[in-house]
Amino acid sequence: MGGAVSAGEDNDELIDNLKEAQYIRTELVEQAFRAIDRADYYLEEFKDNAYKDLAWKHGNIHLSAPCIYSEVMEALDLQPGLSFLNLGSGTGYLSSMVGLILGPFGVNHGVELHSDVIEYAKQKLDFFIKTSDSFDKFEFCEPSFVTGNCLEISPDCTQYDRVYCGAGVQKEHEDYMKNLLKVGGILVMPLEEKLTKITRTGPSAWETKKILAVSFAPLIQPNHTDSGKSRLVHLPPVAVRSLQDLARIAIRGTIKKIIHQETMSKNGNGLKNPPRFKRRRVRRRRMETIVFLDKEVFASRISNPSDDNNNCEETEDERREEEETKPSELKPDPPVNFLREKKTKAQHLQKRSSGVTLEVSRFLNAEGRHQLPFGWSQLCF
Repeated sequence: MGGAVSAGEDNDELIDNLKEAQYIRTELVEQAFRAIDRADYYLEEFKDNAYKDLAWKHGNIHLSAPCIYSEVMEALDLQPGLSFLNLGSGTGYLSSMVGLILGPFGVNHGVELHSDVIEYAKQKLDFFIKTSDSFDKFEFCEPSFVTGNCLEISPDCTQYDRVYCGAGVQKEHEDYMKNLLKVGGILVMPLEEKLTKITRTGPSAWETKKILAVSFAPLIQPNHTDSGKSRLVHLPPVAVRSLQDLARIAIRGTIKKIIHQETMSKNGNGLKNPPRFKRRRVRRRRMETIVFLDKEVFASRISNPSDDNNNCEETEDERREEEETKPSELKPDPPVNFLREKKTKAQHLQKRSSGVTLEVSRFLNAEGRHQLPFGWSQLCF
C-alpha cells in the first residue's frame, strides 16, 4: 500500500507532500507527524526508504504507508484527554503520534501479537523520550503495550473513545470491534478492502463511512490451547495519576508556557507597547479676589502663580489630546475677549452684593484709600 504522494528527502518534506495531497488536513495531525521522524522506526539498513509513501515490512516488524496513517489520524478526530486502543500496535509509531495529541490525561493502549515486536516498540519509545526535542514540546501520553491476540480481549475490559485496527477485519468480527467503543466513540479499521470509519451514536446505533480502498493482511485467528480455552488479553487498568505526577505536569506546563511567551516576545509577536492610560486631570480651585474701590465692588479672577507653574505640563498635555481628537475639518474657535468677560463678571457680582451693606468706612484713611486687614482680600467662592 502507498505511493499516493511523491517521496521526500526528509520527514518535513514527506509531511509537505501529504499536506499538498490533502491527506493531512488539520493542524494537530500535522504537528504530530512533524514531531516524530518516521525514519527512527526503521532498521538502520532500511532508512533510505523511510520517506517514501510505501509500507515497510521486515519479519514481524511492519509499518503502513504514510498516506494510510495520515488518513487514520484524521478519521479518528483525536482530542486531548481521550482514550485510545491500537489493535496491532506494531512498532508504536502510530501510538506515539496519537500520544502527542492525547496529552497527559489521555489513555493510550496497544495490543500486539508478537512479543519481539513489543520489545522493538519499547526500544523506539525509549529512544524517542530520551533523544527527541519534541518530547519537551508536548505533554505526552505514553503508550502501554501488551502481548496478545486482539480478538481475545477480556470482555470485562473498559471501552474506549477511539479504536484503530491495523489488520484486515473479517465481516464476522465487525460487531466484536464495535463493542470496544464507548457511545460517541470512533472506530477506524480495514473492512472488506475499505478503510472504514464507524461512529457509535447510541447503545445500538452506528454511522458508517468508507474512506478509501486499502489492502491489509487479515487478522490472525486465535490459537486455542490444548484445553480449548483461549488466553484472554487483559488491558492495562486506567490508573489515577499520583500527586507527584500532577505536580510534574503542572510544572512542565508552566515552564513551557513561559518559554512560549518569551519566544513570541522575541519574535516580535508580543505586545510592543504597553496600553496607554490617560492621566487623570486634576482640577484646581482658583481664588476670587474682591477689591473695594471707594463704594464700588470690583471682582476679578486671578490665578495663583504656583498653580500656573504646576499646571503648565498638564495644560500642554490637554492641548495635545484635544488636537489629536479634534477633526481636521472643524474651524478654530473665535478668540475670547477676557476683558469683556471680567467686566461682565464684575457687573454680575455687583448686582448680587447690591443688597448687602459693607461696613468699610472705619478702614478708610484720610486720603480716601482703603486699608483692609491682612487676608481679607482673598475670599474663596
